[in-house]
Amino acid sequence: MSLKSPIRLVFVSVMLMSGCGSGTVTEYSIEQFLDYRVVAGGAFSHDETKLLFTMDSRETFNAWTVPVAGGEPITLTDSRKAPVFALSYFPDDDRFLYLSDKSTRGNYHIYLKDENGQVTDLTPEKDARAVFYGWTHDRKQMIFGSNKRDSRFADIYLMDIEKMKPKIIFLNDRGYNFGHLSPDMRYMSFYRYRTEHDSQMYLYDRETGEMKDISRHSGDVHFQPLEFCSESGYLYYLTNRGSEFRYLCRYDLSTGESETVETAEWDIVYSYFSYNGKYRMTGINANGKTEIRIYDSATGERVEIPEVPTGEISNVGFSRSERYMKYSVNSPRSPNDLYVYDFQAGRHARLTRAMNPEIDMADLVDAVAVRYRSFDGEVIPAVLYKPKKIEPGDRVPALIYAHGGPGGQSTFRYTALFQYMANHGYVVLAPNNRGSKGYGKRFLSLDDRRHGRDDLRDLIEGKNWLIKTGYVDPERTGILGDSYGGFLVLSAMAFHPSEFAVGVELFGIANWIRTLRDLPSYWENYKDAFYREMGYPDKDGDYLRSISPIYYAEQITNPLMVIQGGKDSWVLTVEAEEVVDTVKRGGVDVEYLLFEDEGHGFTGKTNRLKAYRGILEFLDRHLKDRENKT
Repeated sequence: MSLKSPIRLVFVSVMLMSGCGSGTVTEYSIEQFLDYRVVAGGAFSHDETKLLFTMDSRETFNAWTVPVAGGEPITLTDSRKAPVFALSYFPDDDRFLYLSDKSTRGNYHIYLKDENGQVTDLTPEKDARAVFYGWTHDRKQMIFGSNKRDSRFADIYLMDIEKMKPKIIFLNDRGYNFGHLSPDMRYMSFYRYRTEHDSQMYLYDRETGEMKDISRHSGDVHFQPLEFCSESGYLYYLTNRGSEFRYLCRYDLSTGESETVETAEWDIVYSYFSYNGKYRMTGINANGKTEIRIYDSATGERVEIPEVPTGEISNVGFSRSERYMKYSVNSPRSPNDLYVYDFQAGRHARLTRAMNPEIDMADLVDAVAVRYRSFDGEVIPAVLYKPKKIEPGDRVPALIYAHGGPGGQSTFRYTALFQYMANHGYVVLAPNNRGSKGYGKRFLSLDDRRHGRDDLRDLIEGKNWLIKTGYVDPERTGILGDSYGGFLVLSAMAFHPSEFAVGVELFGIANWIRTLRDLPSYWENYKDAFYREMGYPDKDGDYLRSISPIYYAEQITNPLMVIQGGKDSWVLTVEAEEVVDTVKRGGVDVEYLLFEDEGHGFTGKTNRLKAYRGILEFLDRHLKDRENKT
């Protein structure tokens, strides 16, 4: 049966600002822009008086707590190097779990901190990686995955919270991805990728030992199990069978029949129940914004939430009693803040204030959804940040931002770097090039075996679209990106050397042959699907070499900035330095920033500050100074 249309709990207003001298805009330093708190997660305590969450402090992330009624947040951990990500309070006391990786190589462990401050590593195997899946419905056991037996696959374990001894409940020797454990603990759901666009879904009966494929199909169809209903009679799942976008279905365990529960004009990305099943919450990826829908499960009617704070509502979760709902609010001009809604009192409470109070939000720019046509007529969605300081007749420098991936997406969330750039006079355009998620399965597949080619041409056409606006200087456009986006930056500079006046890449992949050959062992479940999209290192070597910028770095003729982590296992330091050395030998201005204590991306605020300040200085030198010289 189909449920009725719900309300939208998101109100993000975006207008194309004229910026024509409408007032003085204060220019802020990178220290001010990064002096905000990154707030994430949120889990209620057993008595529902506190929320456990993750927030950065000093140099990295730590676990914090804050009263549900409001008050000053208190830090619960004091890590200076390895990030700490809060997971959950214990079901019946104030002990809590957190995730941390002291190796910086993706080997996360689950830690327990008790009420006396003692910390215990619950998954102490040195080279193993643990994943927290939650609690059993009776709240007596923790569910987690670990690849300690076989580094390629995560077996599924239960750990009794009294004895704290792990017990394996599923030996994963065939590379299944875990979905959920039914409340009655009889059934487990799993899925497995065949390709990036095609997956299978399975139901495992713990009593009989039968593993059943419940998604038999032909062609490319996505299946993703979500969770079982509270009575364990239905498994809810996502699929795009017969549709461009993913929608919500449920599978009847007693009859084997499926029915559609909810559809949208975009991808539904998740849906789950409150503890007793009173509410069901759905998230929809609507053109780069996450829309939240909340239903009364008994009636199927939408739940009216009055006076919802302005911004994108995400990270929604319910307390065990179902009296409270925690959620995050984010907008292009304001980072995540935690809120709690009291259904009984009908009142919202703001629990964190992440933004630096020195920054006047009126000085920041809003994000605008735009679309343009690419080289072959394909329509490309993008997010535009336009400086407020543009005067009539101005032609200013601009940056094209290439997001990570493949399969990533630029969204309408607060990004300090974008606001920093716009505040200092740079237009920023963040295209969702072909291959980006959120725009249907056809669009997602358009870059397969065309990476660094057609998706890069989408970015170039984004630059051309910006120039046609009349307020962007065609001689002062650059490209910036990280990870897969960094690969696109290097590709742009090497294969289209005259398109961008400058390039800035962070942790960018330069050598696909080596990267694909040396994928982490815990990627085994996804490895073949990734090879099908990107290419197989053992038989597609010529193709992979043809798209790997490391072999063509001598073709780079315009200034380049390379930012690299010394402990990055995806992009080896030696590869980044080979690119830098090659460009330097060609007489091109290249700047190299190496952060010895970082992996694939930033975890330390000091490092991020140094990098972002360096990026602006580099861009000013090559783009703004160019204006002064002409």
